[in-house]
Amino acid sequence: MTDSSEPRFLFDPYLDWASKEGVPIVEDFGIDLLKVETKPWARLGTNGALVHLKGRGDFVSMFVIDLDPGAKSAPQRHLFEEVIYVLDGHGSTTIETDDGRTHSFEWGPKSLFALPLNARYQHFNGSGQERARLASTNNLPMVINLFHSDAFVFENPYRFDERQGKEGYFSGEGDFIPKRPGRHMWETNFVSDLAEFELQHWAARGAGGSNMMFVLADGTMHAHISEMPVGTYKKGHRHGADFHVCCVKGEGYSLLWYEGDEDFVRVDWGHGVVFAPPDGMFHQHFNTSPYKARYLATALGGLRYPTTQAKKDIFMGMDVNVRDGGAQIEYEDQNPRIDEIYLAELEKNGAESNMGQFIDETPYKKKSA
Repeated sequence: MTDSSEPRFLFDPYLDWASKEGVPIVEDFGIDLLKVETKPWARLGTNGALVHLKGRGDFVSMFVIDLDPGAKSAPQRHLFEEVIYVLDGHGSTTIETDDGRTHSFEWGPKSLFALPLNARYQHFNGSGQERARLASTNNLPMVINLFHSDAFVFENPYRFDERQGKEGYFSGEGDFIPKRPGRHMWETNFVSDLAEFELQHWAARGAGGSNMMFVLADGTMHAHISEMPVGTYKKGHRHGADFHVCCVKGEGYSLLWYEGDEDFVRVDWGHGVVFAPPDGMFHQHFNTSPYKARYLATALGGLRYPTTQAKKDIFMGMDVNVRDGGAQIEYEDQNPRIDEIYLAELEKNGAESNMGQFIDETPYKKKSA
């Protein structure tokens, strides 16, 4: 609690708001969202928790929202944007747009959707027997720190008519916006299943991978989905804080390090595990599954509205070699230990590497044998 008798100094309105909400606040480098403890959250009318990752930065936070069997959330509207990923369960969301229409869509595990800014909405659990769990990545910290007024953020009647999108966007229809590999976009408000959504090949990020960038509810929150083929890993790269990386499909791990570090930080992941690389920390993703692996990344600032110059720079240079002013480490420049670790991990799992077409693994195979 803030002592009102003391002058405010280096005050963080978001953290003050969070402490007053009365729900668990979980902090760590990487977190399994399916295991986060939730408690009653009066504002939402259901159970919830706040997740603060070490690399979340200044602008983004994450909520975990639980809906008991047959339950519904309290109606909400607010001036922060959120991208919602369905971790578990089935249900629906109803949105009342400012033109007087009501839009409802059904979601299930691995659905993704965004809510038009300041539109009134409500979530419903469609099962009478199973819990539904949602993960919301949002820019509430930025918004509430700017205005430091709960009433302005949660009780504002202003209408954003231009944010509704096309009628079909609420049912999963969308528009493909071709740009170039790694920057192709899909504009919609709802994606029914990220695990099966069609992606576009992106050779520059390595090892036959593919991806799709999303424009959701014409918002400033970013989301993209990336896929790694069996027996492969992505090239290492770095960027600013706030990218929340959540596994959608498959198993594997990520290595993280700062330039000059002798050792790596490792995060093992499966569906529901999320982590956020801190500012400027290199990271690299590895698929150890017998099938393709996918992960979802959410952040503030996307291809349509980068929001900051730093985010614009990373979208332009995310697949450009660091030697050329970009953010990526090419395979031939990476630490030799990276492939050694990967081959040893595959051997433990009884799997084989398919990286031979991208990198000469001969010296590393000898060391891991």
